[in-house]
Parts: sequence; C-alpha cells; structure tokens
Amino acid sequence: MTIRNIIRMGHPTLREIAKPYAPEDIGSKEFYSLIGDMKDTLEASGGIGLAAPQINVSEQVVIIEVPDSGTRYGDTEALPFTVYINPKISVIEEASAGYWEGCLSIPGMMGYVERPQHIVVDYLSDKGQKESLELKGFLATVFQHELDHLQGNLYIDHIKDLSLFTYENEYHEFHLKED
Repeated sequence: MTIRNIIRMGHPTLREIAKPYAPEDIGSKEFYSLIGDMKDTLEASGGIGLAAPQINVSEQVVIIEVPDSGTRYGDTEALPFTVYINPKISVIEEASAGYWEGCLSIPGMMGYVERPQHIVVDYLSDKGQKESLELKGFLATVFQHELDHLQGNLYIDHIKDLSLFTYENEYHEFHLKED
C-alpha cells in the first residue's frame, strides 16, 4: 500500500461535503487499496483517525484505531482498527464535555472543543453490513471529530474561545497542566 499526502487546512477538499461511498463498491480492489492507503497513512502519521477527505478523496470513509490506555490518550478504552462507511451520528444526550483536539490536517495546533458525550454512530462495515456503535466520553469526541471531515468541517469550527487555540508546544507548556 501507499502512504498518502495528508492535505492541510486551506485545501478546498477539506471544506466539501463528501459524497456517500457506493455500497456496491465495498470489497472491490479499489476499496481495499483505499483502506490500505488510509491505514498506512494513519500509522505513519501517529494519529488515531483519518477521513478519506484528508487524503483528498471526497468520499464518506473513515478509519479509527485507538491504542490501549497508557498512551497519550489517557485511560481511554482501546478501539481496534475499524472502517466506517457512510457513517451518521445521532446524539443521545446533549450534555457536553471539552477536550483538547489536534488534527493531522492542521499540524502543530491544538484547540479546546466541547462536544456531546453520548452518541450513536450508524455505518456500513468494510463487509457492507449495517452496524451501530454507541459511544461515550472521549471516544464520542473522536468520532465527532473524524466524521466532521465528511461534512466539510474542522475542529476549529467548534472552538468557542479562541484563546484556547494554540500551537502544540504552547499547549504542552501552558495548558497541559490545567487538564
């Protein structure tokens, strides 16, 4: 497979609404090539999620893999590598919480974003099966962040207080202690 270039904020594809992925194309050679490229790109970047628009493919495909706790993501429940096709979010409870978010398409920056903390994601699996996943806490935030890419949104669109939008180095120096 191939490590693809991750496009950055300012590239027009990141602000497009991605088209639904054709279910009849799931399982094709092109599909597995896209997923393989996305996985290689995610691994090379050190991130936990990647949406197809971030590699300049404007289709509704997302991959997420959250490592075991003890990493930089704290005590978060691990989530194995999974493909989410044409995902839709439903908010179960409006109660929100905030986390510092970063993005592979906005390298070197962090922002504090509040999002609902109890959601359900309905999607097609990489086998074309309808699936549903209920998420709470940090994982709910991860999914909302990644699925925003399919709607042409970035985490910076959700920052309420721009004094909490900073470079990563300043985040580590001045804000990490506050978490």
